[in-house]
Amino acid sequence: MNYFNYFTEIEDAFVRRRGKHLLLSPMDWALIESWKAMEVPLHVALRGIERAFDSWEAKPRKRSIKSLLYCQEEVEAQYAEWLEAHVGADKGTDSEVAAPGTKDEGLPFERETILEHLRQGRSALLQTFAERKQAQDDDFTEALTRAATLLEDLERDFSQSATADAQKLEVSLTGLERMLSDAIRSVVAVDQLEAVTSEVKQQLRPYRKHMEAKIYEQTFDNLLLKSLREQFAVPRLSLFYL
Repeated sequence: MNYFNYFTEIEDAFVRRRGKHLLLSPMDWALIESWKAMEVPLHVALRGIERAFDSWEAKPRKRSIKSLLYCQEEVEAQYAEWLEAHVGADKGTDSEVAAPGTKDEGLPFERETILEHLRQGRSALLQTFAERKQAQDDDFTEALTRAATLLEDLERDFSQSATADAQKLEVSLTGLERMLSDAIRSVVAVDQLEAVTSEVKQQLRPYRKHMEAKIYEQTFDNLLLKSLREQFAVPRLSLFYL
């Protein structure tokens, strides 16, 4: 991950989670610079941003998040935990398996099972990229390569961590899925979206009068994205789909 990508990935994640385009301030750029100098891994910084916004959305405030500084504490907390998790890991090896004596207690699946899930997800993303790249190059193809690169980083980090943490991995995977879903929405053709929307409405019609408005909207959005992901050949990355 080069210098330029480190900054742009963090900016993209912040703007995407905020929901409105907002240029980063010189203070925000200086903060990213400090994370880069501290050698905070990109996926750790992104996870901190995701966690900060998740926390804010759980208890929304009247005032919106206007600066990356809001995420600083969570990013640095995630980095501290990342450092602690890597104490005792064999950093001098390129092996895809963790060093002897690593702790896998509490994982919902065997570490190798999770790693295979990540490898399969990355392979599927690269295949979709290769097929779409032949026809067109757009924001979606760019998102596919970015997601595949970040997924490779997560796979390497998870394999080498002395104390693997599935919950932290899940936060990162959820962030990648959100990025890909947003990319799909940005490129889907109007007629394609209308067709999928009509199909989903038809599916939910028998149940709508029995559902609260908020539940209906969430279910509708989930089914819409599910159909779009299938049409765009985007795999589910969450560990819930293992």
